[in-house]
Amino acid sequence: MAKSVPTAQKLMKDFQDYLLVEKGLSENSIFSYTYDLKKFNNYAQGRKKDLLKIETDDITNFLKDQKRKKISSRSLARSVAALRQFYRYLKEEKKISRNPVDKVQAPEVQRTLPDYLTIAEINELFAAIREADPFEMRDKAIFELLYSSGLRISEACTLTMNDMDMEGMFITVRGKGGRERLVPFGDQSKQVLKRYLERARKEILRERDSVYLFISKKGDSLNRKSVWRLLKKYIERTNIRKVVTPHTFRHSFATHMIENNADLRSVQELLGHIDISTTQVYTHLANRTLKEVHKKFHPRGQ
Repeated sequence: MAKSVPTAQKLMKDFQDYLLVEKGLSENSIFSYTYDLKKFNNYAQGRKKDLLKIETDDITNFLKDQKRKKISSRSLARSVAALRQFYRYLKEEKKISRNPVDKVQAPEVQRTLPDYLTIAEINELFAAIREADPFEMRDKAIFELLYSSGLRISEACTLTMNDMDMEGMFITVRGKGGRERLVPFGDQSKQVLKRYLERARKEILRERDSVYLFISKKGDSLNRKSVWRLLKKYIERTNIRKVVTPHTFRHSFATHMIENNADLRSVQELLGHIDISTTQVYTHLANRTLKEVHKKFHPRGQ
């Protein structure tokens, strides 16, 4: 009996399962891969092409077609990454003999530098938060930890009491794909956390109990969107005119580390980046700062 050829839908579904189980990607990442694959599949179907019989020319023609439709270089580069991963998976599964995307050059994308807060702006922001209020004390503690340890907001919101080592000044962080890493926090963050744990957290909880470090009014874990909304409120109390999100603390952490001569590998480890090229963007930020200083203070900088 002849072996049935899997449909495009079956191939994509199996690929989604692979990304989730084997690669441990987030739902957002899997959604992005699937979106790009469906777009390519629609293009292929319109030309009576089977996903298992795609050639390099089919990929390049698809990219040319997308370019004619004024699709951005960033979106095209993302499509190439999705297709490369998909066909790599098919090759590993021995459904194809070679990856048709191997020789395809992704469009060059100019990387936008993330915004960050200066040390003076960090101090101004933290000074605007009133520790007498238990909820503001909680917010200050989470912002201090985001800046002190370079955490993603999703990582901070899911921290439990058991993840904290106050004596050793370390936290156990579960990052993207469920990967765990130990991250230190500074003495200033420790002092704020201590005041939060001794006073504010108990006052918010009252007679209840919670495993989470940062808690809502109901004693549940904090919502990422809620933290963003609260941060906007505190920014309005300051003279800071930048667009500031919880992720800005992570950018500020990395930039200040690099500016103070931390080595790139250590910063990569602290941030939980798999690829060091992701961390290298912060060297560009630091270099930009040096250029601004040179221009301002050197006699021939103007």
